[in-house]
Amino acid sequence: MRRDLKGNAVKLKHVKTITKASGTRLHYLAVPGHKMVRLPDGPKDTPEFLMAYAAAMASKKPVQGGPKHSPGSIAEALSVYQQCPAFLDLAQATREQRRRQIDKIAKTWGAAKLADLRETHIEADLAKLSGHPANSRLKVWRGFCAWAKATRRISTDPTSGVDKRATKKSDGHTPWTAADIEKFRQHWPLDTPQRLAMELLYWFGCRASDVVRLGPGMVDREGWLTFRQKKTGGEVSVPFNRALPAFARGMKTDLDMLKEAIAAAPKHMTWLVTLYGAARSHKAFSSWFAEAAAAAGVQDGKSAHGLRKARAESLAEAGATTHQIAAWTGHETLSEVQRYAKAADRRRVLSGPDEEQELETGLETGLETAIK
Repeated sequence: MRRDLKGNAVKLKHVKTITKASGTRLHYLAVPGHKMVRLPDGPKDTPEFLMAYAAAMASKKPVQGGPKHSPGSIAEALSVYQQCPAFLDLAQATREQRRRQIDKIAKTWGAAKLADLRETHIEADLAKLSGHPANSRLKVWRGFCAWAKATRRISTDPTSGVDKRATKKSDGHTPWTAADIEKFRQHWPLDTPQRLAMELLYWFGCRASDVVRLGPGMVDREGWLTFRQKKTGGEVSVPFNRALPAFARGMKTDLDMLKEAIAAAPKHMTWLVTLYGAARSHKAFSSWFAEAAAAAGVQDGKSAHGLRKARAESLAEAGATTHQIAAWTGHETLSEVQRYAKAADRRRVLSGPDEEQELETGLETGLETAIK
């Protein structure tokens, strides 16, 4: 429970709690006349919850006005779908991405009757898009149609026969190299916000959407910094003011530099702030950081997310297991983490015959156990 300056309990306004059949309690900001906003799970007096509550109150958007949708239309169903638990339970970043797609669907197909929706209509909508964008749109259609069928608005799911587009496999964001990190450190002193941003991204291995929310209030008494990921909703804990695990002891220099950068920065609820002392927006952060990297001479194409991959690689090279890497970076599946581990194993194989013998034994007991 939040308390005022005198220590009296203060009730947070417009917080709605829904208890699911499993016993899980979900919190929402439910301001009359505004869209519901999902808040973090857990106690309401944590710094993370209060920060999310304050941000939601500051950015609450009224439900869009305009003409009413025709009964039974796709637009009407899409409007209802965005207010249901199946949609609101998605991570905030996912909801924002899907709302943009939903707006496009409503603009093109909104006036049509939902009961008349067929596979050919969805295929026609996807035909205008290339590989990955088409698959992203199909994911939105599938979520919407699954809800429409579950609520008996349609009898069959028209997306069931629509296949995903074949897309070229890509490794995505390019990891930063040790040389890239050194270039950035040489260019940006420890007392600059650009340097602080880099050290935060590199140590915690987090996404841009999470790094802008990190602050001293997230560090508990045992020295763990704990936060809930905006994209997945999963909780992550990373060592900060505590002894490092054996595999990370060689990274203490990185942690020391991060703490120096924090000590040189202004004191706020979040470590990263604008010139006016306000928390940074994650949307503006990515382009701001990309400019900082370019100014430091870091190779084009290296993004904030590349530092997340660099941390995962460094953990793998230090001997961390796939589960340990995933726990540090917050990856929910081991498939991507296993690529980092295998790449590190290949390097150790090439380092010499003695290391190769040790590696073969470790691979059988370590990676196979992680995959199981």
